[in-house]
Amino acid sequence: MPITEMTRLQKSFSTQAFMLGPALMAGYGLVRAAGRAMGDYGPGAWWTVAHVLFLAGALTFVPVFLGLRMPDGVRGGRRTGVRVAIGAGLLGTAAVAVQAVIDLVVGFLAADERAMGDMFEKVQDVPGVMPVVYTVLPMLFWLGLLAVVALLAFFRRGEVPAWSPLWVLAGVVMMAMSLDLLAPGALCIGLGLFPMRRGLTG
Repeated sequence: MPITEMTRLQKSFSTQAFMLGPALMAGYGLVRAAGRAMGDYGPGAWWTVAHVLFLAGALTFVPVFLGLRMPDGVRGGRRTGVRVAIGAGLLGTAAVAVQAVIDLVVGFLAADERAMGDMFEKVQDVPGVMPVVYTVLPMLFWLGLLAVVALLAFFRRGEVPAWSPLWVLAGVVMMAMSLDLLAPGALCIGLGLFPMRRGLTG
């Protein structure tokens, strides 16, 4: 494939990722809610489909973070601040992805919900696993995203509207409040990212 064509496809995917990432996260929330409503959200299809969407959604945010890099015309502390926020977000993305993989593996191996609980307990008892995979680092995914959007709304006022970080904040708060609010929270994040889907000009 010619380099120019590959570059075009990469840019196209990066553009789509701004909407695809939140959509996949919303899909995870909807499938989770459906499985719980049917009383079958344990080892099996509902759990697997939900967490495949969860993993795909997390990984799709990698090009989102990379697409929010500061244009070349901005230097100094502003660029550093955005890069720190993006670095934190990518670190959080890695933690969320590992969490999703663990959830998928446990779902495949466990025979029932009780076995799942026992497996999760053993995994989480490993020193360092809880803060790295479940509590501290995953929060950097959401906080990094909120921080970079807020910074860009301040530094690039002509391209990033002031309401973008407010939508992202609303989505992050909803997801932090309850996993049952995953779908509307992801929708809010999608609305916040929408104006940035084509990147920022130089």
